Amino acid sequence: MQRLMIANRGEIALRIARTASEMGLETVGLFAPEDSELAAGYGVDTLVALEGRGAAAYLDVAAIVQSAKTENCDALHPGYGFLSESALLADACAAAGINFVGPAAQTLELFGNKSAARELAIKADVPVVDGIPSPATIEDCKTFLAGLPTGSAIMLKAASGGGGRGMRIVGLEDDLAEAYERCQSEALRSFGSDALFAERCVEQARHIEIQILADSAGEISHLWERDCTLQRRHQKLIEIAPAPGLDPDLRARLLESAMMLAKASDYCGIGTFEFLVEDSGNFFFMEANPRLQVEHTVTEEITGVDLVEVQIRIAQGAKLIELGLTQAPEPVGHSIQLRILAESLSRSGEPLPSGGLIESFEMPGGPGIRVDTAMRRGLGPHPSFDSLLAKLIVSSPEPEYERTVRRALRAISEFSIEGPKTNLGLLAALLRRPEFLENQLTTRFIAKHAKGLIADVEEHSKTLRAADAPGASVATGASPLVASKRELTEGALAVRAPLIGTVIELCTTANAEVSIGQPICILESMKMEHVVVSAAAGNVDQLWTAVGDVVAEAELLASVMPSGADIEHAAEQSDRSLDSIRPDLAEVHTRHDLLLDGQRPEAVQRRRDRGQSTARENLQNLCDADSFIEYGALAVAAMRKVRPLEELQRKTPGDAIITGFGTVNADLFGPEQARCAVLVVDATVLAGTQGFYHHHKIDRLLELAERHGTPVVFFPEGGGGRPNDTDSGDLVVAGLNITSFHAYARLSGKVPRVSVVAGFCFAGSAAFAGCSDIIIATKDSNLGMGGPAMIEGGGLGVFEPKEIGPTDVLEPAGVIDLLVEDEIEAVVMAKRYLAYFQGPITEWECADQRELRHLIPENRRRVYDIRSVIQTLFDTDSVLELRRAYGVGMVTALVRVEGQPFGLIANDPMHLGGAIDDTGAEKAARFLQLCDSFGLPVISLCDTPGFMVGPEIEERAQVRKVSRLFVAGASLCVPLFTIILRKGYGLGAQAMAGGSFVAPFFTLAWPTGEIGGMGLEGAVRLGFKKQLESIEDDDEREKLFQKVVGQMYEKGKALNAASQLEFDGVIDPAETRANLLRGLNAVGPRSPGSRSFIDTW
Repeated sequence: MQRLMIANRGEIALRIARTASEMGLETVGLFAPEDSELAAGYGVDTLVALEGRGAAAYLDVAAIVQSAKTENCDALHPGYGFLSESALLADACAAAGINFVGPAAQTLELFGNKSAARELAIKADVPVVDGIPSPATIEDCKTFLAGLPTGSAIMLKAASGGGGRGMRIVGLEDDLAEAYERCQSEALRSFGSDALFAERCVEQARHIEIQILADSAGEISHLWERDCTLQRRHQKLIEIAPAPGLDPDLRARLLESAMMLAKASDYCGIGTFEFLVEDSGNFFFMEANPRLQVEHTVTEEITGVDLVEVQIRIAQGAKLIELGLTQAPEPVGHSIQLRILAESLSRSGEPLPSGGLIESFEMPGGPGIRVDTAMRRGLGPHPSFDSLLAKLIVSSPEPEYERTVRRALRAISEFSIEGPKTNLGLLAALLRRPEFLENQLTTRFIAKHAKGLIADVEEHSKTLRAADAPGASVATGASPLVASKRELTEGALAVRAPLIGTVIELCTTANAEVSIGQPICILESMKMEHVVVSAAAGNVDQLWTAVGDVVAEAELLASVMPSGADIEHAAEQSDRSLDSIRPDLAEVHTRHDLLLDGQRPEAVQRRRDRGQSTARENLQNLCDADSFIEYGALAVAAMRKVRPLEELQRKTPGDAIITGFGTVNADLFGPEQARCAVLVVDATVLAGTQGFYHHHKIDRLLELAERHGTPVVFFPEGGGGRPNDTDSGDLVVAGLNITSFHAYARLSGKVPRVSVVAGFCFAGSAAFAGCSDIIIATKDSNLGMGGPAMIEGGGLGVFEPKEIGPTDVLEPAGVIDLLVEDEIEAVVMAKRYLAYFQGPITEWECADQRELRHLIPENRRRVYDIRSVIQTLFDTDSVLELRRAYGVGMVTALVRVEGQPFGLIANDPMHLGGAIDDTGAEKAARFLQLCDSFGLPVISLCDTPGFMVGPEIEERAQVRKVSRLFVAGASLCVPLFTIILRKGYGLGAQAMAGGSFVAPFFTLAWPTGEIGGMGLEGAVRLGFKKQLESIEDDDEREKLFQKVVGQMYEKGKALNAASQLEFDGVIDPAETRANLLRGLNAVGPRSPGSRSFIDTW
């Protein structure tokens, strides 16, 4: 790391620049036009002007990354706010070869979605507040609020938000509609998504956050906690470290929970995990901020650790052990941060932003005083940004908290700012409150004590140094802050701006009729929206403002000539038709219509000509009716630079893939167990190639599938990556940093995954298929890691697609688990396969079990059909055999007994007499992994003379391959039940029983069972070799041989072996099903194994 770009503004840009310069790094700063004078004080080596204006300039990922490339920066620090939690920025930096100083993109994406972070906490057994997930509709919120105890409130939250934006407390259903609308609007403007979720509002709680450190080796540590309880409008005002009066046991539990969450999310970097803490000691996880916090300063003061330097060092690859931070240094004293804001407090306790240039800026000094600011005389706050002027950090090494509070009061009294109104007086009033010193604070303290605080501010305002501009003055709205020639018509009522802000929407026009409470305009201030309404019914007399105007507090915006009527504004019009379609909705319908097969008849006909179904037909056949919710349907190919958008919408719908969630077999198992993630490649769109948004859709769905434990059915088809996506060309070189294959492979062993292959499936599509648990393929499909173009490009010859990976080659090679006629049958098989992992069924029938007594011949040397035994033993039509054409001496199948699903392995005596060869062992071992991962108990039908031996088989790595059966069997967490049908000899028989006859929950035999250390005939020939060779007469020799074999058979037959406890018993074959069910019941509750993945082979 040599040259660092700081992608932020104000005091944090200066803060980062100072540390980076001390570390010997060159620094590059950015500034929007409004910040040109402010940025001159950042102290960076180079300043770069951004083209955009306001906050949008600092949110332009492409422009910022391009600036970093132009300036030859090899690292980028995002600061806090703006893009500091943007996975898109982290990805763009990675693609450009720029070191992003922060967590990985997937971590940012996880914690950027507050609902996803909440799910992570639930999985990690960290307490969360009762709530409903994102996206929550207004009806969901109404139902949730109604279900809470009387007097309760809910907190609406932006799913992708933070910093207090997109949040509202709602206690009454009548207030919900407006709060919901404002939260959605603020969330969309601030975070690009209007998705909300809701939680029960915890009224009486402290806000405690934990500072976490984590390195790339997985080492996790902490730097204690901060108390951020004092807030206004959900935004922090005063922060304290460590949290005064916090119970040591509670502190330990909070630290443990934060570190558990960091571990669960593979966190790397510095970050903060935030909790609400009740007086009872109960606490709830709120959110994680994967970045530097505004209040990091107090942690630095009590630990002596420069958090910015630690953040940079971790990004450089340093480990916590190298930094001496594997253990948290003991905190020294206390530190308090007070945020100095350009705002006043209204009579109702609402913060009102203030404007104007700073005429005087005098900061306090003395021991333990630190001020972080980029402000100076002649500058001022801008309505496009937050109102932070400075951070006053007061520290004392003394253990008495009161000493630090007194020092903070002294520092506040020395701080003088003339020009804009500030909250200095409010901060002083808070410090003087006895509750502050006694730690009797909650997050609602300022809102509940607003009147008392205002009175205290007014009483003490004379003590402030700037007598004519009290530090926390109270807005009266009596006069505008700017000169104006606007005059009211006699009798008209004024409509004034309640605070400084920007007009973002006009809700009426001049001369229009308005009612009481009807919106006149909407202002945006401090990234929050404020609706300005008419106080009377009448007509708009004059309208002086326009969209984009920056208005001052109390500025005259409009006037209303009252009519005297008492008509109140109704948010919803009752005279409209519920069936009417507004233009915005009609546009949505039109776009969605383009996704349907009927819009592309030529492409559909080409599928018909090849005997294939369309992607949407496969989807419809798989999912239960009306159960599918589609994700990313409106995506198109990333080719906007070279093709018209309208053409892309028509010809590249969904960017060649359909993704979403539905249910499969809900009629049998209910909607919860029937959940399924579905990905269907649409090969009629750009030949099914994988483009920029194609991969984004895959990543989004797989992340949700992993988070919620949802089975996956994937229909891969077509070739690999698409090289001609132009829109991402500036940010992508080879695209090898995409995460789709990693994400799909990571699901192995976590959720069942099925690939359905039809048509040509090459390269990346084949990789998805190969990573799946099973592959269902149609007979006319072709599957290969490289298609014709790749083979020819590699100089390996010219081939037609049909020559590469045909099914008649791949099925006996073990690549294909189920070979079917067409996609219709493939979908049927996929649904049938999933059913075994969805639970038991209630309706079943089976053959007369007495038939089992006669299916194995009494002549111990006569072969029989193992599949007849299987079909008779298990429920009718319940046997689903996998990889039948591969490892033919071993049967692996999914089966049911009285509706209960099991996995089955069985020897086939018609192949090598049941001897276990290399392919059979591999096939069985992988099948055991599959069953164990998803909680299926296993039945083993043993009839084997042992492992196959001889020079030829050893050339195929027999030793290693058959030994997999021992390892797989010994690691099973699900119950194993072994039934010895006939032969149970040697190591092979042990392998069929998990490595030992005592490894299964039970090992039973049918009357035809026989066991031994090796096959009887072989044992006699080997053990009695000399005796047999000494007999010259062939008949006599054979007579002795048969005699000894008979003696050994009597010794090893089932009844005798069971009497010596070699295994658990001998049963009537007709009682096998009953014994299996009794055994399963005796096992008790069971859970899937903990293996990390299932072998692909």
